[in-house]
Amino acid sequence: MVKYVGPSLDATFAALADPTRRAIVARLGEAGPSQGVAVGELAEPFEMSAPAISKHLRVLERAGMLTQQRDGRVRRCRLDPTPINEASRWIEHHRAFWNNQLDALADFLEGPNKEDAAHD
Repeated sequence: MVKYVGPSLDATFAALADPTRRAIVARLGEAGPSQGVAVGELAEPFEMSAPAISKHLRVLERAGMLTQQRDGRVRRCRLDPTPINEASRWIEHHRAFWNNQLDALADFLEGPNKEDAAHD
């Protein structure tokens, strides 16, 4: 039986579907959980407007992958790995399922050949 996790998993995959958001998540992951990363620092490598970066950050925030906090005039972002960990567990479950299915298929397909080789 396939276990469906629900909207949070959908939001995680939707958020990670965009390369800019994946790059933001990677930068936040590299920074670690310390004080967070200023939005301006996150935006530096991207050639897009501040409102566009803010939209990407809101998508990640709605998916539960980051939190934003004001530090004076600066907004700082921190990564919350919980949704990514849930997605990873979901992927691992399905990877294991399909590996087992493919192993069983390989055994089935190789089965008659093994018997024929034993009789020769």
